[in-house]
Amino acid sequence: MQENTPSGLPFMKMHGLGNDFVVIDARGPVTAVAPDLARAIADRHRGVGFDQLATIHTAKDADLHLVFWNADGSQSAACGNATRCIAAWEMARTGKPALDITTERGRLAARGAGNGLVAVNMGQPQLRWDEIPLAREMDTLTLPIEGGPTATGMGNPHCSFFVDNVSAIDIESFGAAHEHHPLYPERTNVQVAQVTGPDRIRMRVWERGAGLTLASGSSSCAVAVAAARRGLTGRAVSIDLDGGTLHIDWREDGVWMTGPTAHVFDGVWRL
Repeated sequence: MQENTPSGLPFMKMHGLGNDFVVIDARGPVTAVAPDLARAIADRHRGVGFDQLATIHTAKDADLHLVFWNADGSQSAACGNATRCIAAWEMARTGKPALDITTERGRLAARGAGNGLVAVNMGQPQLRWDEIPLAREMDTLTLPIEGGPTATGMGNPHCSFFVDNVSAIDIESFGAAHEHHPLYPERTNVQVAQVTGPDRIRMRVWERGAGLTLASGSSSCAVAVAAARRGLTGRAVSIDLDGGTLHIDWREDGVWMTGPTAHVFDGVWRL
């Protein structure tokens, strides 16, 4: 990536399992991203299109710092698949086998996992109502919402419904209806999940500020944690999403997410 040119703003298009991103390397004199610019770039008809936009910044005590924007111009503290994509690109660029990354979520470790896969430690899940956050004190394992979903924080809030048949749920209307539930003052990502084996889950996801996505890293982590808490699976599971499969392992040091990444193309946004 190069600094701003008179003709525009350089960017990269990446995706993890179809969960797609615009990435701007802001470690030089580039145009600052603001909500209006994020929304313009996100427009899939008049712009580039993305589920999230990520900007890369220098960090005093880490390899890099990441900031995330949703398609509606709002910000998010976490984006697992974008973190993996950027880590893959930065490791290839620098030759480093592992990276230390800071985000609003906290400090994340990333490393190559072989066979083109990248693993990121997304940190420990937030399980208390005030950490997620929810509107009032309650048991986060089973919320007082029809369907009894589980609430989990992964730097952003999640609402996970476990169902008998994912295909029977109209995820677009279901997700849109629950994204703004009054129990979630900061809105929420919504997942519908079907346990298909002792270590396997089929999941679809509606992301706050983005809508229906083919995959979501933080949502996959949240569903894996929720399933383990409910005794539905062990702590290491494969999550089958519309765009492919992520492997989640809730360990003592955090929730590790492993999967493929893709750097699709480089472009310039005309300012």
